[in-house]
Amino acid sequence: MAKKRILNLIIFLILTVLEVLIALFVHDNFIRPFVGDVIVVAVIYYFIRIFFPDGIKYLLLYIFIFCTIYEFSQLLGLTQLISGDNEFLRILFGSTFDVWDIVCYAVGCTIIGMVEWVKNKYFR
Repeated sequence: MAKKRILNLIIFLILTVLEVLIALFVHDNFIRPFVGDVIVVAVIYYFIRIFFPDGIKYLLLYIFIFCTIYEFSQLLGLTQLISGDNEFLRILFGSTFDVWDIVCYAVGCTIIGMVEWVKNKYFR
């Protein structure tokens, strides 16, 4: 169990650093808006798996619902209330609603689901 927690922690830290680097230094029209949103799903997933190393049934569905609700909170302006004038928080939390973000969350959940399926089938 401890090995799973450590592995999930390492994956979480690597993905978090990657996500922050993308947010701060990549200013393109593909990696930052799309790949970043796919990776954020993995960051959330592996963070939760640190505490629940054997998983939670429907965890990816819960993460997708959470991310979708969060995206709609951007549409309603709730994230602007949280981040205020702080540029780092605006970058971290996002500030504009985009339906493509929801698509990216679904892609991220699908990729993680496939990785976990392969891992459980062939590497137990």
